[in-house]
Amino acid sequence: MNIADRIQTLRKAKGMSQEGLADQIGVARQTVSKWESEQSLPDLEKIILLSECFEVTTDYLLKGIEPKPDDPVEKQDARVFTAAGTALNFVGLVAAIIIWVEKQIPGAVAIGLIIMAMGCMITAVGQFVGEHRKSALRWFGVINVWILALIPISCVFNCIQGILGGFGWMLMPIPDLGNSYIAFCLCWLVYLAVCICTDLILLKGKR
Repeated sequence: MNIADRIQTLRKAKGMSQEGLADQIGVARQTVSKWESEQSLPDLEKIILLSECFEVTTDYLLKGIEPKPDDPVEKQDARVFTAAGTALNFVGLVAAIIIWVEKQIPGAVAIGLIIMAMGCMITAVGQFVGEHRKSALRWFGVINVWILALIPISCVFNCIQGILGGFGWMLMPIPDLGNSYIAFCLCWLVYLAVCICTDLILLKGKR
């Protein structure tokens, strides 16, 4: 197929007459007829106008070269980011507990929360660049509520218990037994209730 054949084929595909095409690009109908009968060739300016009119490339008009399809951009799986974020959150929780047990310093809480913040950031990145974002976010919540909720609930419980007991602020990553077994058990009940209710809400939304 030569340029004359391509012009005629594209014109007919658009449902245009020779006169209609001539009006579109500002030439006489006889000029279009001569192009299609190979009596003459369109100049460069008309080639550009023809390519715009037919919505094809100038390479296709001149040489019949089809444009190569763009390589599809392979998207990452958001679930991979969720898994990495969950692992980092778990590391943060374990690190906070180990540091507290060995050093007994409030900084254990800060270290754990910083690592967990990094885990949450990794998951957030997956929500922007990955596929399967909705399911990834749901399962992140289902699993990570058990990890992320422990330190904040423990800190609140320990601070309240410390203030009421006259010990002052007690920032600890796990509940402190203190002098009240009832309060200690209540803290764990609150933790379990928060985690279980969150999971039920998230899993119910899946249906």
